[in-house]
Amino acid sequence: MPEIYIAAAIILDPSGHMLLVRKKNTARFMQAGGKIEKDETPLAALLREMREELQIEPDANQIFYHGQFLAAAANEPNHTVRAHIYQLTWHNPIHIAAEIEEAIWITPTSASTLPLAPLTEHIILPLLI
Repeated sequence: MPEIYIAAAIILDPSGHMLLVRKKNTARFMQAGGKIEKDETPLAALLREMREELQIEPDANQIFYHGQFLAAAANEPNHTVRAHIYQLTWHNPIHIAAEIEEAIWITPTSASTLPLAPLTEHIILPLLI
């Protein structure tokens, strides 16, 4: 199965709510992030995607790296995502932009009530719960 290389962020607020986003013309919620471009490190890709999608610029030194994980792609049939997963706590407002249609803050235990991307459902939530 073809792989898509991505970087994604578990973004928590100080009260422990997790940010989930839904891209335009899709149904599933997932972490902010996106594809890693050629000659781009996973962290650089993540920082770029957060600027583009949420208009935030977190301090790279405050971002924790969980590792690399595989899951079925949410929006590209018969593809797998190879995801570099990071985590940070964000204290300021976000402003959705680029291809993001919707963003919600939800507790990790309540997130399973939403339609979730496989990476979020099978990898991210178990890391947090």
